[in-house]
Amino acid sequence: MKKVAVIMGSDSDWPVVKAACAQLDEFGVPYEARILSAHRTPAAAAEFARSARKNGFGVLICAAGMAAHLAGAFAGNSILPVIGIPLKGGAMDGLDALLATVQMPSGIPVATVAINGAKNAAVLAVQILAVSDEALAAKLDATREAMAQQIAQKQAKLQEELG
Repeated sequence: MKKVAVIMGSDSDWPVVKAACAQLDEFGVPYEARILSAHRTPAAAAEFARSARKNGFGVLICAAGMAAHLAGAFAGNSILPVIGIPLKGGAMDGLDALLATVQMPSGIPVATVAINGAKNAAVLAVQILAVSDEALAAKLDATREAMAQQIAQKQAKLQEELG
């Protein structure tokens, strides 16, 4: 199975980003978490992105706040799918991070989840890997079925309460 790289620009991003790692753990998907900055360690970040495919990665998740453009820097240096997690904070409370992540030039896409959407970034990474992994696809199916059952139980409880 291909690994997922979970990249953050700073250790201050970890409280949000760890939800992505926890979700990958739940699906049994191997990952590596790293701190690499597009601005403070640009050579190291670019080298990691350029060599990610040959090092066994299948998807790159990049989290950054403010107008930092970590996901875009990785997308520009790799042909692997990149998923950006814009982080809440700064003067614009995450809107600048969202716009910096989602507004990419033609031909260099970054899939972008909600502000602080680390869990969904991991689920999207799993979905990408599951395209060529039937066992992983089965885990996703089971997870979706469990979610549907939870909603059905909540619906039944609501209707019971309403009488």
